[in-house]
Amino acid sequence: MKFNKWTLGLAAVGVVSLASVAKADEKLSVVQTALSSTTISGYVDTSAQWNFGTGNVDNPPYAYGGAGKADGFNLNVVQLTIAKPLDESEWASGYKVDLWFGPDANTLGTGSAFSGDVGNENADLAIKQAYVALRTPVGNGIDWKIGVFDTIIGYESSESPNNPNFTRSYGYTIEPTTHTGLLGTYRVCEEFSLSAGVANTFGPQINGRAHPNAGGGLSSGPKAESYKTYMASIALTAPQSWGWAAGSTAYAGVINGFNDPGSLSNTGQGNQTSWYSGATLATPVTGLKCGASFDYLDSHSTGAAAIGHDAYAIGAYASYQATEKLSLHARGELLTSQDPGTGVFAPLGAVAGKDNSQIWAFTGTVQYDLWQNVISRLEFRWDHGDEAKYFGGTTPNSRKNAYMVAANVVYKF
Repeated sequence: MKFNKWTLGLAAVGVVSLASVAKADEKLSVVQTALSSTTISGYVDTSAQWNFGTGNVDNPPYAYGGAGKADGFNLNVVQLTIAKPLDESEWASGYKVDLWFGPDANTLGTGSAFSGDVGNENADLAIKQAYVALRTPVGNGIDWKIGVFDTIIGYESSESPNNPNFTRSYGYTIEPTTHTGLLGTYRVCEEFSLSAGVANTFGPQINGRAHPNAGGGLSSGPKAESYKTYMASIALTAPQSWGWAAGSTAYAGVINGFNDPGSLSNTGQGNQTSWYSGATLATPVTGLKCGASFDYLDSHSTGAAAIGHDAYAIGAYASYQATEKLSLHARGELLTSQDPGTGVFAPLGAVAGKDNSQIWAFTGTVQYDLWQNVISRLEFRWDHGDEAKYFGGTTPNSRKNAYMVAANVVYKF
C-alpha cells in the first residue's frame, strides 16, 4: 500500500502507525463502496386549490383532501428517498427508506418517534417505507422486503407524482396504505409474478399490534398474540408478441387482518378485508392508455355493535400523451358505502340508516412539463351525491355537488 509523504512523516515521529492507517483506509474503502451504490431522490409536492362556493364544512371525503387544503396554497409533502436497490447477484441485498415531511405525513398515520399523539400525528414527519431488501436464489429468485413497506394493492400510489391525477380516488381512500411485516415476490416469468406476505396489522401504524398486550403507546386490539394480517397478489403483463396490446397489465390482490385506529378508511378497530382488481390497457391509438379498477372493503367493527361497514369503489381511467410535454388524464368513479352514518365514511352522516349511499366523481387533469424535473398540472374535480346532500359550504350536508380546481407543481430530484 502506498502512503503519502505527510503520513510517512507522522509515522516517523511515532504519531501514527502505518498498520493503523492501512486498516483505516480499508474501512473507508468499504464505506465508500457501500455509499457508491446508494441513491438519494425524492420530490417536493405543492398545490393551490379553489373550492367553488363559500365555506368548507363538508368536503368530499377522499384521501389527502379536506378543508385544510381548500381555498389556498398548500405544501402537501416532501419525500426523501435513500435506497440501495438489489443488484443481479443471487444473494443480493439492499434497503429503502422513504421519509415524508409536511401535512400529508400527518394524514398517512404511520406514527412518529417525535409525536406523542399516536394514530393522529401532528409532527409533520412520517416514515412511509423503511425495509431491508434481500434475495434468495430459489428458482428465478425470491425478493424479500422486511420492515415497513407500501401496500401491495391499488391502481394509485400514495406518491401523487406517480398517479395520473393529482387528487386521490375513492378506491385509494378505502385501501390500506402501509404494513409492517415480511413480503416476498417471485417472478415466474417476464409475464407473471406473485407476491405474498404477513404483517402485524391491516395498517398503517408502524409496529401496531392486533393483541391487547402491545404497550408502549402502540394501538392494540382484542386478538390473540398470534393473530396477523395476510396478503397476496398476482400480476400479469402482456408480452411483446401481443402487438399494440404489449405492455398491458392486469393485477389482483387481497389483504385480510385487524385494522388499528390510524387507517384513513377506519372508524374503529375491527377485522377488514380488501379485495382489489385492476388493469391498464394499451390501445391501437398511439399515446392512449385506458384503465379500470375495482376495490371492495369488507369491514367489521368490534364490540357490542359489531356492525358491517362495507364499501366498494369502481374507477375508469384514460390517459393520452398528446405531445412530448403535454398529456391529458381523466378518471370517472363510483363509491358505494353501506350505512354511511356509522360506516367507513362517517362525514356522510346526514343519511344514517340508509342501506347505501353513493358518490359519483369525475376528475380531469391537464399536465404540461414545461420545466425540467417539474410536473405541472391543472385539475378539475366534480363530486356528486347520488342519494342525498353529502357536502356543505357554511351549512353541513347542504349540497349534492362539490366542485374544485387545483394547480399542482411537483419538483422531482
